[in-house]
Amino acid sequence: MHDLNEKSVKAHRYRISRRTFLRGAGVTMALPWLESMPVWGDTPQKNNLSGQFPKRFGVQFMACGINSDHWWAKGSGRNMELGKSLQPMESLKHKMNFITGLFNKSAVGVGIHPGQTGNILSGASLLKGAILKGGISVDQMLANHLGHLTVQPSLVLGCEQPTTGYHETNFSMAYSSHISWRNTTSPVPLEVYPSLAFDSLFDNRGPIRNQSILDRVMHQTDALIRKVSAPDKAKLDEYLTSVREIEQRIERLRDDKSKAVRSAYKQGKPLMAMERPENGLPEDIRDHMRLMCDIVAIAFQTDKTRIASLLLCRDISGLFYPFLNVRHSHHSASHRDLSDSYEQIARYYCGQLAYLAEKLDKMPEGEGSVLDHSCLLFLSNMWSGSKHDSTKLPVIQVGGLSDTIETGRVLDYLDSGDENRKLCSFYLSIMDRLGVKLDRFGDADTRLARI
Repeated sequence: MHDLNEKSVKAHRYRISRRTFLRGAGVTMALPWLESMPVWGDTPQKNNLSGQFPKRFGVQFMACGINSDHWWAKGSGRNMELGKSLQPMESLKHKMNFITGLFNKSAVGVGIHPGQTGNILSGASLLKGAILKGGISVDQMLANHLGHLTVQPSLVLGCEQPTTGYHETNFSMAYSSHISWRNTTSPVPLEVYPSLAFDSLFDNRGPIRNQSILDRVMHQTDALIRKVSAPDKAKLDEYLTSVREIEQRIERLRDDKSKAVRSAYKQGKPLMAMERPENGLPEDIRDHMRLMCDIVAIAFQTDKTRIASLLLCRDISGLFYPFLNVRHSHHSASHRDLSDSYEQIARYYCGQLAYLAEKLDKMPEGEGSVLDHSCLLFLSNMWSGSKHDSTKLPVIQVGGLSDTIETGRVLDYLDSGDENRKLCSFYLSIMDRLGVKLDRFGDADTRLARI
């Protein structure tokens, strides 16, 4: 057993060493796939011939449901018609599947909010009271099986601080604050600060982490540009420009977080108990969400990780949307889920999916794009916020996962019978295509039809 583990470690180190990196003082910068360079453990010739690229899995989560009057699609492919709330996906509708009728049986009839959220990616039955008990989430199951292929097994991000305490249903609010769970009792800690998430991508640490990453790898960058092909030069320039733009946006936020840490210390209270922007998070949620989407995109593009989850807003969210002219907080607005205000909120969140998908689709990879080799999911924990109805859930899936998932379809499972419309059956089908084949996951032991 020791020899096998040693061989596995050596093989992992060899794979990583064959990838293309730029290194500078206190920083390691992974690069996207370049046709003229040996990356991802292959030679240029093998990469071009085999057409094998990393497959990625990403999740975006929005709490409290959608406006069902405007959350619909019909038709197929480029002729698909989209409801008002789905309009942000118009340009990519041929690369998405609109899915309805799926549900988590364990989240139905157990109590509103936390009991409908903590198992959205696991399908597990949750335990009430002081002891957390649920199940491993699909992203972490994939990370356990595939994480050794990348430097970072998974990326777990959020745009809203977790909340503590207990809901009136006696479920812990930890279930409302986390969708990614490493095991039955432990959620994966959310990274909510863009500066820290950005630093993790580039192993940016030490006393000079405030200095530009690109400046620190400038000499290696110049040397690399002289070696690669013309198409790779264009790709590399686009990537470096993107990193520079994100780095500039991060710079101010890094200072804000440092000030917030000092303020929290002086006040003698935890940082997570402070309100935005006093806690160092971006005051404008639009900036926060787009930065986190940008970070996921770079992580996928450079193969830093192949698994990512982004909790855009937690359950019982207190986020406000002044840019939408909506007066109520997210949770309060969801109790009027058929209102124009909540439709605007649902459309805004669909826009975050569109933003990430479009970024990935603009990243060339072989004859396709990074999006073509990915599977993105957009989920909410309920259908109707006013009724707290989780008997069916809104689901959008984007990306063909290297031609293993047919896209451009509308799939309705509501009348298929409860045994045939389990969200966990969907997860089993996705994991199959990522090379992780399980007999059972959550409450399902069969694959979802038509996927």
